[in-house]
This record gives sequence, C-alpha cells and structure tokens, in this order.
Amino acid sequence: MKASLIAIDWGTSNLRASLLDAHGDLLETRSASGGVMAVPERRFADALLALCGDWIDTHAVPLIASGMIGSRQGWQEAPYIACPASLPAAAAQLVKVEVRSGAVLHIVPGIRCFGADAVHDVMRGEETQLWGAGLAAGDCCVLPGTHSKWAWLGEEGKVERFETFMTGELYGLLTKHGILGRLMAFGTARPETFDAGVRLGLTQHGNALHVIFAARTAGLMGDIDPQGLPDYLSGILIGLEIASATARHPQRCVTLLGDDDLCSRYETALGIAGVDSRRASEGATTRGQWRVAVEAGLVKERA
Repeated sequence: MKASLIAIDWGTSNLRASLLDAHGDLLETRSASGGVMAVPERRFADALLALCGDWIDTHAVPLIASGMIGSRQGWQEAPYIACPASLPAAAAQLVKVEVRSGAVLHIVPGIRCFGADAVHDVMRGEETQLWGAGLAAGDCCVLPGTHSKWAWLGEEGKVERFETFMTGELYGLLTKHGILGRLMAFGTARPETFDAGVRLGLTQHGNALHVIFAARTAGLMGDIDPQGLPDYLSGILIGLEIASATARHPQRCVTLLGDDDLCSRYETALGIAGVDSRRASEGATTRGQWRVAVEAGLVKERA
C-alpha cells in the first residue's frame, strides 16, 4: 500500500523511523543508535537523511517526530503544553524544521504539569505514547524507563497529571559510578533477590536514603551474593517508586507501557504491592504520532 507518513521516534539514545500507510499501519521500520545526544555537531538533518533519506525522496510524504528531538538538546525546542493536555492542543502547536528543500519535519510538543507538591514536571515522547495507547478516562498508566512516568488520563484522552521518578537513571548512577556497584556481579538474573528488594522498598519508602544502602550491606554481611545484588538494588528502587506513587495516589490497577523486560519487572513488583496491572498494546508510539498527524491535517486517514 502507498505510504502516507514517516513517523520518527527520536530519543536520547536511539533514533527510529517508521513508514506508515494510509491507515496508519506499519509498512517498514528502521533504527539507528543516533539518539539526540549522539549526533555530532548538532547535524540532525544529516542523521535523519542517513537513516531514511531514500523514503523522503521516494514517497514525498509528511514527517512527524516526537521525543527528545524537541528538547533544548535537540534539533529545535518545542513548547510544553500545560496539563490537562490534549492531543488537539499538541497538534495545533507542532514545530517545523527543514530537513532539506521540500522536506519539513513536524515536532510534537511535550507536556508539563505543576503538582500538589509545588514541583514542576515535564515529559517528551511519552505523551505521544499515551495518546496512542487507547487508554480510557480514569486510567493510570505507568511508563517504566530511565525516568519512569506515572500518568493519569481524563476525558477525551487528556493527560490530567503525571509524575516522574528517576528510578532507571538512579540505578545506573549507583551501579556504575557509586560504591554499591563495587560488590556486584552482573549478568545473572536472581528473581528471589529482586522480590526481596521490592518488599524492602515498599515497606521503607519513607526511609529511602537509608534502605538503598542495604544493597551494599547485604553483600558485606554475606546475606546476598554478588550475582544477586544488582536485582536486589533494582527491586529496592522500583519498590520505593511504587510505594511513593501509590501512597499519594492509591491505585487498584495500572496499565504498563514500555519495554517488555522492564514492564515484566514492574508487573512483578506491582503484584507484590497488591496492585493489578495490564499491558498496553504494542505500537503506541507510532499510533500516537499518526493520530497527531491526522489531527494536524498532515495526513487524511482512509476509512
């Protein structure tokens, strides 16, 4: 079937391009390790053309992108839309950048909110996934990752509010650049130590800076062997995240959206916490990009 849109998912570490047909279905996909932070001398046009320049030449269809490409570190900064944030509001504020003569990339804005704790929060890329995930009003969606997001949906797909937890980044910093990683041996899955870490994080979330150190002392005292410590720390941090989020916003069920392996960890941890979970269907990013493109009038969806 004839192509109608090139959808770009451009994050901090990776670049992914999808060629979509007139129904928004996937025709072809390509990826590269050329994330926003890896593009030399801000040569974003060159990076995009290297990945899918032939698509642009052959199909001459609109291009849309979401993710960190619209951040201050990206190609051009796109605005943040205030919560409650709707898909039509995002479609009305796409930022245009020229890839080359005759080819324009439309960048989806991020969203922002101001929490009851008087703290600002932002997201880029996840909002497009949420709009493509088919969520219902009242749903809570958890997007695990470097910066995990908990988002609450309102009527007509609006993102009412959300909170960010630096769980993944903290794990990386502690294991690669801190003393906790010195005793760890990586590469062996230890589900039982993960579960133990989750339980500790859940029960001691008000004592986080203390219990994180248990990922060292459990090794020093011989309670957990080096192979089990990485999963123990992972469990502690995810348990702390879940306990913190649900203490303020009690949840009976959440939808998980993201990497399969990481969602499996959260599934286990949420189960220990007594919270039911379900998985969002695959392809939420490209479906969200397609929906924004349709709303913005870049493409017309066939019945």
